[in-house]
Amino acid sequence: MSLSGKAAVTGVGDTDYTRDAGGRSVLALQLEASLGAIRDAGLHPREIDGIVMPIASGATVAEDFVTNLGIPDLRFSVATPLGGAGPVAAVQCAAAAVAAGLCTHALIPLGRTGRTGGRIGTRIQQMPQFRTVGEFEAPMGAIAPAQYYAPMARRHMELFGTTSRQLAEIAVTTRRHAILNGNASMTKPLTIEEHHASRMIADPFRLFDCSLESDGACAVVISAADRARDLRQPRVLITGVAEGHPDSPSAITQRPDLTRLGLAKAAPRAFAMAGVTPADIDVAEIYDCFTWVVLCQLEDLGFCGKGEGGAFVEGGALGLDGRLPVNTHGGLLSQAHMAGMNHVVELVRQLRGGAGRAQVKDAELGLVTGYGDLGDGTIAIMARA
Repeated sequence: MSLSGKAAVTGVGDTDYTRDAGGRSVLALQLEASLGAIRDAGLHPREIDGIVMPIASGATVAEDFVTNLGIPDLRFSVATPLGGAGPVAAVQCAAAAVAAGLCTHALIPLGRTGRTGGRIGTRIQQMPQFRTVGEFEAPMGAIAPAQYYAPMARRHMELFGTTSRQLAEIAVTTRRHAILNGNASMTKPLTIEEHHASRMIADPFRLFDCSLESDGACAVVISAADRARDLRQPRVLITGVAEGHPDSPSAITQRPDLTRLGLAKAAPRAFAMAGVTPADIDVAEIYDCFTWVVLCQLEDLGFCGKGEGGAFVEGGALGLDGRLPVNTHGGLLSQAHMAGMNHVVELVRQLRGGAGRAQVKDAELGLVTGYGDLGDGTIAIMARA
């Protein structure tokens, strides 16, 4: 059974993205975004009968939403514990649930107090998936994501000649998009020179190669495609979804190929399900915890060959008028770090034609990816109905 066209994103919502949530809890932020998404779909909270919780949503569970939203009959609930790959995995899970008739309208809420909720190194070490890096990476002093992924980027540079200037192209373009957004944390223009002058975090990652820490929340509602016809917004159909995991061992530095992510396995399956190719994509929202992760995913998605990502991103290729507009909202690098759920929200707005000044002209087909903490990859391809 194919999931293509069986489910649609019918509602999206988000809070303001800030550096300080003013003492609001992760749950309070999620409820605000969830109510916005439910209203956007033209639904009432009591009509929600499924909840999919990306693990990054914080210390909240489905019962919190049953209680606070007054959901009378929750028929399906599950979590997708894949770090930054979790939100797109949640889209896949929700699509499967509504296609199977387990529920009709599934809510996917995600909130973070990443800026005010504690140091990233401490939080990372508490995640169960990071037990697997304890043998090789942790004894060398690696305690934060930049330190885990820097060897992957450096290996790519050594093998293929990728440069810091090419990584800067991604950061600068993303910032340009964030300035157009209206709900972004970073609104000051960024130049290549400023990127190069920023401090080194973990070689080769400089400050502007790294994603933000943010407070806020966003949410989407996914409905059975036939029921979505009767709702408020134009349908955005989910036409292809897939999940993939990197090769063993889990320790990043011990893999046979540091430059190949789980997305390389998932992408062909999603494109086959959707019946399209990378050349058909009008807009892409690509998980961007670090600039190099964007470049590597472009290769693993098939937009260019392995090792050709550096050349692909040059010359404004990722801009609104480029060959492949990428992260039109500003992404994790310049809008906010919502573990990639804000990428899902932005893709839906682009395909509805409601992305404001950052709208890609005639966008009808797009994709969104997720990147898990150890290289897990998820992808959803969506189309304007």
